[in-house]
This record gives sequence, C-alpha cells and structure tokens, in this order.
Amino acid sequence: MSRIPFISVKNSKRKINHIMETEIHVPVGSPVIRKFPIFVEEHNVIDGAMKLVKQLRPAWDINHVKTKLFTDGTTNKLVGCYVDASPEDVVLVRVYGNKTELIVDRDNELKSFQVLHANGCAPRLYCTFQNGLCYEFMQGDALGTQDVRDPILLRLISREMARIHAIHAHNGCIPKPNLWIKMRKYFSLVATEFTEQASNARIQQEVPSQAVLEQEMVWMKEHLSQLGSPVVLCHNDLLCKNIIHNSKEGHVRFIDYEYSSYNYQAFDIGNHFNEFAGMSELDYGLYPSREMQLEWLRVYLQAYKLSTKKGEEVSDRELERLYIQVNKFALASHFFWGFWALIQAKYSSIDFDFLGYAVLRFNQYFKTKPAVMALQIPE
Repeated sequence: MSRIPFISVKNSKRKINHIMETEIHVPVGSPVIRKFPIFVEEHNVIDGAMKLVKQLRPAWDINHVKTKLFTDGTTNKLVGCYVDASPEDVVLVRVYGNKTELIVDRDNELKSFQVLHANGCAPRLYCTFQNGLCYEFMQGDALGTQDVRDPILLRLISREMARIHAIHAHNGCIPKPNLWIKMRKYFSLVATEFTEQASNARIQQEVPSQAVLEQEMVWMKEHLSQLGSPVVLCHNDLLCKNIIHNSKEGHVRFIDYEYSSYNYQAFDIGNHFNEFAGMSELDYGLYPSREMQLEWLRVYLQAYKLSTKKGEEVSDRELERLYIQVNKFALASHFFWGFWALIQAKYSSIDFDFLGYAVLRFNQYFKTKPAVMALQIPE
C-alpha cells in the first residue's frame, strides 16, 4: 500500500491559492477544444498532418491537399495545409519539439489561446492531438527586425500589447507573476550541466558559473519585484516573427502563446525591446534608443490607460517610470532566455546553436547591467 503524505489543510489551501493566483481562467461558454488520439512523428510531420486534416476538413480531397513547411520556429515543427479551391483556409499543424514539456506549460498555453481568441487577439484553435495542436492561419506577414522599428508598425504593436495587458482572465484573484517560478525551474533543469561530470564542457567554459547565475537570480528577484510594475496577462515571447501584420486590415496580431502567463508588464515590453536585436544573428546595436522607446511607451500607456478606464493623459513622470522599469526588466529577459537556450541545447533536435545563443544573452545581461542599475525611478 502506498503511503499517503499528510498535508495540513492550511498548506493545501496555500498551494491551491498559489495555483489560482498564477492561473489563467478561460471565459465561461468558450467552445470545447476537440482532442484527437493522434501522434505525429517529428521527422514525418506531413503524414501525421494528413490524418488530422481528414478529421478537421472531411470535405477536402486528401490527394489534393498542399502543404507548406514553416522553418522559423526554434521550439516546434509547423506545417500549413490547404487546398487550391480555398487557399485562404489554411490549417496549421504544430508538433511540439522534443522535451518542450519541460519548458512549456501546455495546459496554460491552451488557456491563453482561448482567452486571447475570446478577446479577438488570437486565431481559432481547431483541436489538440497527442503532441501538438491545430489552429487557424492568420493572414499577413511576419515581421523582421527592421519592421518593428517602423513608426507606423511600432504604434500598432504597442497598442496591441496594451490591449492584451488589459484583459482580465484571473477570476477575481490578484494575479501573481510566474517569472521567478519559471526561471527557477529552468535553472534547476540545467544545474547538472555545471558539474565536473557533466557531458557539456562548453557550458563550463563559456557560461558564467552556477554560483554566479544563482546569485544574480536572487538579486534580480529582490530588486525587480520592488519596482511596482503591474502584473498583467503577458505574451512573454514577442520576437519579430511572432508579430503578424495584416496590411489589408491595417492591424497587427501576435501569435504563439506557449510562454503566455501572468507576468510583470515591464517584462513583456523589455523582452520585446530585446527582440529588436533578432535571433539567428543577434545585433544589440538594434536595441531601441531612448527616443524610440519613449515614443513606443507613450502610445502604449495611452492605449493601456484607455483600456483600463484610467483616462489617457500620460505624464512625463509616468513615462519615465515605465521607461526605467522596462529597461531593468529587460535584464531578466536575458536571463530567462539564456536558461531556456541551455535547456534547448540539451534536448532540442532543431538545428540551431542554442548554446551560443545562451552565451550571447548572458553576456548582454552583464554588459548592460551597470548602466541600467544606475537609473533611478522618479519619486
């Protein structure tokens, strides 16, 4: 007979409350997501995609279904399926990457998807299958590092982020950020790689030591959580390719909600500013200037205040405060994706130098930290 651990009512209540505080709540009446007991082989995505298309589009002649493989992802495999008769109806089949359940909360991703769709910010989710999901293709173009700097697109992006940040999906609880929990989890997944017995010698040579990373993490949590940044529903992964511009309709939408959660407002924005540097060829010379950031943040604050019914007047003090919070939280973004890349280096089958990417993110953290820490929030 298995031993049942004794859990005090007080502790179990605390645990339930903690889960509820970080949990996203799906609106009542949201459509039920269909689930298919289909497993799609990572190295043979097309065959698996066809099985799903048969279920989702029974009227399509399977012999005439065309496919397009998308190659930009660094976490999953993605294929689009369509027929010539209706080229605008593209079913996207996304197959989760190897061991990505270690870094992505799939249940949370589905909830984010549903909440964002209910608020007009995300495409339709068609179904889940054993190792992935299918959803509607969003018409438009994925942006590049030059596009996010464009004055018109920059305003559209800041307004769309404000719209998402204003969504209430926390069922009356005061939402808590999951940044520190997630970062700690990521760190624990790679901690063994820092030992002398570890197989990856390159980590020991090029990445700061485990003790240094641990120390910085403790310092960050202590310092950044005191900055007063509101906790809101965040995308948390707003790299250029996750922003789709529909020029016909004149709007942008964000895709890929794997990392969406309750988090600090300033983290989501600081993370996006870091992504101005790109990914495959990182260039931090592209990080937005103070002037560009202030323009972005002013538009954002006007939209956010309007959405949360707090007027739309933005004072210089408010703007300066957000500017400083954002640049300080950009430090946490370097650490978060640095740890993420170390995990990917260990498990991912995608052809990308994850370890090199981790090194660049940690280097940028230590390079920018002194100047950022000298910034003082106005009283």
